[in-house]
Amino acid sequence: MNYYFNKTLNEDFDKVIEKVTEELKNEGFGILTEIDVKETLKKKLDVDFKKYKILGACNPPYAHKALEAEDKIGTMLPCNVIVQEIEECTVEVAAVNPMASMQAVENEKLTEVADEITSRLEHVIGKL
Repeated sequence: MNYYFNKTLNEDFDKVIEKVTEELKNEGFGILTEIDVKETLKKKLDVDFKKYKILGACNPPYAHKALEAEDKIGTMLPCNVIVQEIEECTVEVAAVNPMASMQAVENEKLTEVADEITSRLEHVIGKL
């Protein structure tokens, strides 16, 4: 089982960010955090890096269910989605596979939540 789902698009990086954000919204996710890795590495290490953003996506009802089932599951939240520029106008989007990450947690109550979130994230990637 892969720990992520991905798709490569031949589009502008910023347009892909907009598209991903909209598709996540359509599946009930909001973006809690956005980390601009390129900017951070330049600022902290003076290193030039490709365009790369980490979007911390959260579906509040499912996050709540997961936290009720397992109070330490917050260590695996939010669901991260990355957008990285492979080359100009070639952008990869990858989302965490919650079923893969939840295998480390021995709690049957999480299986249903992880399965639903996995399905929603797969749908987001598929719609891009």
